[in-house]
Amino acid sequence: MRNDWVKIYTSNDFYKSEIVRQILVDHGVEGVLLDKQGFPYKIGEVEIYVHRDHFNEALEIIIKNEL
Repeated sequence: MRNDWVKIYTSNDFYKSEIVRQILVDHGVEGVLLDKQGFPYKIGEVEIYVHRDHFNEALEIIIKNEL
């Protein structure tokens, strides 16, 4: 991923990560989900990246929604 994207969230639960990403999108912050879980066992992490210009806004959304 290019240098202008920063990791904002990490989880072992794909569905929780997708919910967090969707909440960010609902608030106008584009989030990109990077699934690093191995197939077929789904062991590993799922990360969400946002553009560095939206990092503070995304962090406030995550904290406000207690994610």
